[in-house]
Amino acid sequence: MDTLFSIIIILASVLLVLVVYVQNPKGGGLSSDFGAAQQIGGVQKTSDFIDKATWTLAGTIMLLSVVITLRTKTPEPVMQEQAQQEQNQNPAGKGQPAPTQKK
Repeated sequence: MDTLFSIIIILASVLLVLVVYVQNPKGGGLSSDFGAAQQIGGVQKTSDFIDKATWTLAGTIMLLSVVITLRTKTPEPVMQEQAQQEQNQNPAGKGQPAPTQKK
């Protein structure tokens, strides 16, 4: 599931870059190409679509990043549990035989 979320985040990131490149910071962008007089409302609809696409993609990236972070287990407790299990199995230390007592 995390792999699927990661792939979606990567695709959304690439699309977000493309959408941002289409925009013009001064309000031109792709919508300025459709500024002909015979296209009534075309400029506004294009600009609205690009704006909504930008916010949707950014929101998707943020939401899925939070979901993946919450689903991911922290490795520290696992490492501590493994160390305790190894200690319980071999109380003398790692890889060393238990000391023998002389009679």
